Parts: sequence; C-alpha cells; structure tokens
Amino acid sequence: MNIIIVSDGQVGYTLAEYLSRDGHDITLVDKSRRALQKASETLDVLCVLGSGANLRTLIEAGAEAADIIIAATTNDELNMVSCLAAKQLGAKYAIARVRDPEYTESLTLLQDKLDIDQAINPERATAQEISRLMRFPFAINVESFAHGRVEMVEFRVEKSDRIDSVPLSHLHGRYPHVQFNAVLREGEAIIPGGGFEIHIGDRLYVTGDRVSVTAFFKQLGRDTQRAKNAILIGGGHVSYYLAKTMAGMGIHLKIVEVNEEKCKSLSETLDNAVVINGDGTDRELLESENIRDHDALICLTDRDEENLVTGLYGVRLGMRKVIVKINRLETMDIIGDMGIDSVVSPKLATANVILRAVRARSHSQSSVIEKVYPLLANQAEAYEFVALSGGSYLNIPLNRLSLKRGVLVSMIVRGRQIIIPFGSDHIEAGDTVILTALAGTMVDLKDAFDATER
Repeated sequence: MNIIIVSDGQVGYTLAEYLSRDGHDITLVDKSRRALQKASETLDVLCVLGSGANLRTLIEAGAEAADIIIAATTNDELNMVSCLAAKQLGAKYAIARVRDPEYTESLTLLQDKLDIDQAINPERATAQEISRLMRFPFAINVESFAHGRVEMVEFRVEKSDRIDSVPLSHLHGRYPHVQFNAVLREGEAIIPGGGFEIHIGDRLYVTGDRVSVTAFFKQLGRDTQRAKNAILIGGGHVSYYLAKTMAGMGIHLKIVEVNEEKCKSLSETLDNAVVINGDGTDRELLESENIRDHDALICLTDRDEENLVTGLYGVRLGMRKVIVKINRLETMDIIGDMGIDSVVSPKLATANVILRAVRARSHSQSSVIEKVYPLLANQAEAYEFVALSGGSYLNIPLNRLSLKRGVLVSMIVRGRQIIIPFGSDHIEAGDTVILTALAGTMVDLKDAFDATER
C-alpha cells in the first residue's frame, strides 16, 4: 500500500520503520530536516519536507494516490486538518492522533465532519494498558485477544515458581490450559519448542483464557489479587483517562499533581479520585500520604527522570506494583535492569495501535489480521488472524503442516471454544488464530507455514 505518514518525531519514525519492513511504500512528511535526514539514511522511505496541513506538501507526497494517510504529530489540530486535506485530495483512509480529552468527548462527530476514518488516542491507550497491568501485580505486560477472551501475560520467572529446568512438553502436561509463547533470555527473544527448558530470570509469556491464566498463576503461588488502591504521580491526560477507567474497577485512586490549576480541573471532572496539590517526588509528602499502604505506585509526569526516581523509591519500599511512564523509547530496555519491570510509553502505544490498524487493512484473500502486538523488546510479535475460506492450510492437522521455524500457533478460538492447539488440531474458516513469531516474519496467516502439507 501507498502510505503517507505526517510526523514531528519518534512516533512517525517508528511507524515508517515497521511499515516499510512490511513491504509498504512509505512517504514521511516532516518539518524537521534533521528528522528526515535520519529517516532517509536508515530507512527505505521517501521523505518530503513540509507541513501536513499544506496542500502543496500533500500533493508532493502523493496524497491523490495514497491508500492511507497517518497524521501522528503532537498537534491534534494539525493532525485533523492533514487528514481532511488528504481525503479531499483523494486519500482512501485517514488515521489521526488525537490526544486532548476535550476533543475525545465529541470524537464521533469530529470524525464524521472531518472525514477521519480512525482516531488514535495514545493517552487513553496507555491508560488501558495500565488498567490491564493492575489485574496481576507481578506482571510486566498484559495483552488481550479475541475481544478480551484470551490474555497473554509476561512475567519474570522466579525460583519459587518451580517451573525452571523442566521441558515445556512436561509443563504442558502439568498446565494443559495455558500456552507458553515466548521467552526473553539474556536479551534474545526465543519462540520455544517442546524441548525448551525455562530458566530462573527468563521473561516469559503465557497465554490462555482469563480463568485458566489466573488459575495457572495461583498454582505457581503468585499474588493474583487485583490492586485495590493506587497512588498516581502526575495529573496529565493519562492520569485523567486512567481515573475514568479505574472508576469501574473499584480501585481507590490518589493523584498527586504539582500544578494547582490542573488539580482544580481534575477535582472538578473526577468523582472517584482524591487530588493532592504537591510535588510527587517529595518523599515526605509521599510518606504523609501513607505510600506504603497502597498496592500500586504509578508515575506519569512528563519528566522521565522524575518518573524513574520516584519509581525506584517505590521499588525500594517493596510496593506490590510500580509502573513508570517513559517518553524516550531508547531508555525502555535498560529500565528493567533497575528493578522496574512495568514501563509504559504513550509514543509506543500510538505506534502499536496505528500499526494494528494499518495491518488490519492489508489482509489477503485467506486471512484478516486483527491485531499485532510487539513483544520482548520488539524482537517478537503476537498476531491475531481470522482465517477465511480458501486458505490452503484449512482443515489439515497441524502436525501435517510444515510450521516455519520461530513460529508458534498459540491459540485457536472457534465460536465459544478456546483451543490450546496440539498436532491433531486444525484451523477452520472463521477461526480466530493467535500466533507468536519473531518480529517482521508475518503478514498473512499462510506465512506461518513453509508448505501446505507434508
């Protein structure tokens, strides 16, 4: 597909990197010469200098023949105008990054009037990611599939789990209702086979329906009690959406914000949160608010350094859950080594949601791709496909199909039935199929197989 990305930073570069790798023709529009120079030197993309709201710039970028226009700058108004202008010129599909809660309240009307096909809200997506993490205090990451019926949970293996040095083929017998999908060991992502042995310290993904995943962690002796209260540092957009989300989860929330005007605004719009005007990095203030009595500490200021320092303080206190927001993506991998496993990024959330939307539109005749989730420092990916009639892999037992190396059929959802697949199982038309694979190896469900049948 011909895709135009209007950007002013790292989100656009990340999108261009992934989508060009998928084989799409990418044109990157940016007002920064330095950003375009970096993209032209490192990516196979066409670069156009200018504003996405300028018709001449959009014409130069080829908006008349574009399949998708993605406006992902930090300016909501610029994104909406870029989409409107590109659609008027002939672009077929428009995706806009829209962050401000004031626009979110009337988003459906705005999309209709401005001809925006899909609006992406990074702060809301980040809040939803955090709310999933609150279900399992020990989890590094939690993703959902098949409309929330299937969950994939990442956690760090500890000695007390008693699953180390046991082949996966034996663990499948012990835990038949979950699938072991992917492992990060010493910086390397691995899609494990039956003979693979888990080691203490591995970051492991396990998948199953909600009941089975919860039962698995209970068997390990892990704490599966959902957090009941949390203290949140920073009163920005993510905090607002998170408070709205937690209102229906029964979680008591305290928000600490240094800006008095923001505090007043949050107090007026949020009924279920206690808003405190103060510096969230002040340990005396946190102690006076009994930080140790809270199940979770969530650091969401706009300053990475403050989030990191406060998060490390929470880790030192031994809090059940510490979540830190990071803006600079290059720092995410090293933070886990400091003891903070759960790191979220609105920029990365934006890129992930847009990638899923684009890939969902580039389906083939044999399958539709519903979701793509980057896993394990972006070295692996989880895919959700819907199998369509006509696929050469349909109705053939999996042990008679040549599955590619580094690919795992994790789950098959058929109607109300959730199947942990074994060799005798097969894929039918209409099934939702969840795959785990090394990054960049899958575009279509048929890509999972070297040959139709052995």
